[in-house]
Amino acid sequence: MKDNGQSIASEMVLAKPKDISEADFANYFCTYGYLYHQKDMLEDQDRMTAYYNAVKMNPSQFEDKVVLDVGTGSGILAIWAAQAGAKHVYAVEATFMATHARKLIEANGLKDKITVIQASIEDAELPEKVDVIISEWMGYFLLRESMFDSVIVARDKWMKPGGAMYPSHATMSLSLIKTHQALKKVQDMQESLQVWDGFIETTKENYGVDMSALTSEYEAEQEDFFMNTSQWVDIHPSQELCAPFVLKEFDLNTATLEDIEKISCEFKLKMLGGAMQQQGAGAFAGWFDVKFAGSKENPAENVVPLTTAPNANGATHWGQQAFYVHPEISTSNGNIVRGTLQMVRKKTNKRLMEVKISWEQAKEEGEKDGHAKTTLAQKAKMWHIE
Repeated sequence: MKDNGQSIASEMVLAKPKDISEADFANYFCTYGYLYHQKDMLEDQDRMTAYYNAVKMNPSQFEDKVVLDVGTGSGILAIWAAQAGAKHVYAVEATFMATHARKLIEANGLKDKITVIQASIEDAELPEKVDVIISEWMGYFLLRESMFDSVIVARDKWMKPGGAMYPSHATMSLSLIKTHQALKKVQDMQESLQVWDGFIETTKENYGVDMSALTSEYEAEQEDFFMNTSQWVDIHPSQELCAPFVLKEFDLNTATLEDIEKISCEFKLKMLGGAMQQQGAGAFAGWFDVKFAGSKENPAENVVPLTTAPNANGATHWGQQAFYVHPEISTSNGNIVRGTLQMVRKKTNKRLMEVKISWEQAKEEGEKDGHAKTTLAQKAKMWHIE
């Protein structure tokens, strides 16, 4: 049985703030109200070091400035901004994690420098405009969770002209990787379908009901789960079969909702040479980078990068997203894969994404005009980023 303190803490986490819809709280905000989830992010050293350096290595961007932290969570970014000499920091948090943030801020002697506001940023009211907005809003493949929508609202409503966003720029990249997971997923799906066949037989024999009428629906459901859903992965650089292609670049000081609601961009991936080309590509892989460069009017003294690209030392908590393909894509030396990637929000939940990649494999026959000549195969596929 929980003690009174535990019960109160649980009620605080699970209680929905008035200005957030039931569905959005259940699907998104609720998780961020737990300290274990905050701890997972705080343990990401790449994430923490990049944000820490962005603040500490750019003192003029924060000293005597008014700062807004959107989605403050535990309050760590607000604390760093205050320690860097900010005139005042407004830390906005939609969940009851705001209570923990206040406690942490007071324990670090900064309660007079930081005001914690528990509300969605869309409904939060500040007493003044701000010079800097800092936020850790990025999701898988950059845009999952759609939190940058809220950062745009904050920027357009509360940032002074010439203010700076931290981070300030972002890119999305695509590559091809070698992996056995695509084949394993096919095998797992086939095993699941075999289990269904046994289930049909048993149900009919024991209970007199023939479930086979639902077989096609079950097959579609399993294919969607195993083959049409992207997966968090920790890619080793040795798995990459081509140089990554930068799909999209964003200046976060000026990007609009229209810029991020739907992504559509062409890409061209040229296979690397070498012995590793004997294995085909089992997946497209996507990741993002951001950098802290300030704005045109207020550039950072020291630009700090944060990458989620494949790293031999291991992935950030964002990892990379693998979009599995079967059969594998041929990676014969000299082949290119070119096509179009589109990313849109799911109609049933705007915080989740659907990615469609249409591609063709081709043979490049010379460098004269840089175009592929012989088309070898064409295909299109859609995945969900859950």
